[in-house]
Order: sequence, then structure tokens, then C-alpha cells
Amino acid sequence: MNPSRIAAVSLRQMYLYRGSPARVVPLFAWVTIDMVLWGFMTRFLGSLAHTSYRFVPALLGAVLFWDFMTRVMQGVTTAFFEDVWSRNFLNLFATPITMSEYIAGLLLSSFVTSLVGFGVMLAVAIVAFGLHFAAYGILVLPFLLVLLLSGMALGVIAIAIVLRFGPAAEWLIWPIPALLSPFACVYYPLSTLPVHLRWFARLLPPTYVFEGLRAVVAAHPAGHTSVGSLLATALLLAIAGIVVAYGVFARVFRYAIQRGLITRYSAETIS
Repeated sequence: MNPSRIAAVSLRQMYLYRGSPARVVPLFAWVTIDMVLWGFMTRFLGSLAHTSYRFVPALLGAVLFWDFMTRVMQGVTTAFFEDVWSRNFLNLFATPITMSEYIAGLLLSSFVTSLVGFGVMLAVAIVAFGLHFAAYGILVLPFLLVLLLSGMALGVIAIAIVLRFGPAAEWLIWPIPALLSPFACVYYPLSTLPVHLRWFARLLPPTYVFEGLRAVVAAHPAGHTSVGSLLATALLLAIAGIVVAYGVFARVFRYAIQRGLITRYSAETIS
């Protein structure tokens, strides 16, 4: 083997990292997220050492619900990326379709595909791990609605990021759910977070969903009385998130049109 050729291949990868900061993020993001997430998780489990906490419906349900929201977001962004990868994005606007109609179509397709994925995950959780979904009762529906809206809002924001910064920004999109998971308190209560981080967690609709989920599983009367207020807050934040996300996207889209950034998605320039 020729050492210079081996070095050349490695050097090429280094140039890619130097030319695209977005590629650098995955180098440290995942390990940092894992340490933070499981650090808080360990703290929470340590506080439950001598309790009768029901881990299966709480933790497995949290995984199921969070993955549903992640699938919704990725369903929106992947549908958009399919048009980018196939160099078809600009072609769509040679038709009478409007941008709002295009976004609505992406959201609808994401909703359908996410339901299919959720059904498969739910079947596996029930058959393989004995998850009794009835433990959540009718609250399953508002839980899922909040997560659906949250995932859609994140998906629209992600599309706006790529539209503004170009196809290379795709590298920044995939880690978004993982980056938010420590603050959304998916696997542990809000009280586990340091006080100075709780303000950010309270801005995220999923935080209230998982707080409500744990209150239902814990089966404490006081917990049940607070679930309604938690879900009301979550729903208001989720609706606000959709409005803000579309507003951001509309602004970015107008900016991309005015500055000619949209031409980066033509068949001649995209790679």
C-alpha cells in the first residue's frame, strides 16, 4: 500500500470538515448528548431506588411517544429532502401550487407515515415487552396530538434552516431531536434538571406531555388533577410553535427568493 495515497484520502476528509462546519457537529454532538441524557437519567433512577415505580409504562411509553414525535419531524424533512435530492424542488413551482399548499402536503404525508411507524412500534411494545397501553387511558389522544404538532413545527423549522443555508445544512437537521431530548425531560422529571435549565424546558411542549405521562403512570391523585393543566399548556405551546414555525419559514422563503438563494436547488447547481 502506498502511504501517500492513504494520507491523501484522509486529507480529503479533513478538507471536507474544514469546508463544511456542519459536518463537524456530529463529531462531538452525539457523545455530549449521551453523557447529558444518561447523566440526568442516572440521577433520576438513583432517587427511585426504594420505590415501586412502574418502569415499563413510564420509560417504554416515553420512548414510544418521543420516537413518534421524531418520526413526524423526520417525515416532514425527508419528504422535502426527497425533492432536493431528486433535483425536483424548483420544478414544483412551475406548477400553480403555492408554498403553503406544498408545506401542507409535506405535513399530511408525514402524518400518514408516522401513524404507520407508530402502529408498528406499539405492536412491538405490546407483544415483546408487555406494555399495557390502556394504562394511559383516553389521555393518549391529547398526548399524541401535542407531539404531532411539535414534530410538525420542528420539521418546518428544519426545512427553513436548509432553505436558508443550503443543502449542506442537512447535517444540522438530523441531530435536532437528540439535542432537545435532555431538555424535554423524556425519561426523567423536570425537577431532575438544574434550576437554570428548567426555563428552557418549560418552553418545549413535549416537556408537559412527559410530565403528564409520568403523573398518570404514578397513579397519584394529585398527579391526575395536574395532568389537565399540563396538557392545556402543552397544547397552547404546540399551536404557538406551529404558527411561529410557519412564520419563520415564510420569511426565509421570501428572503431566499429575493436574494436568489433558491437557485441553489436547481438541477444545474445542486450536488
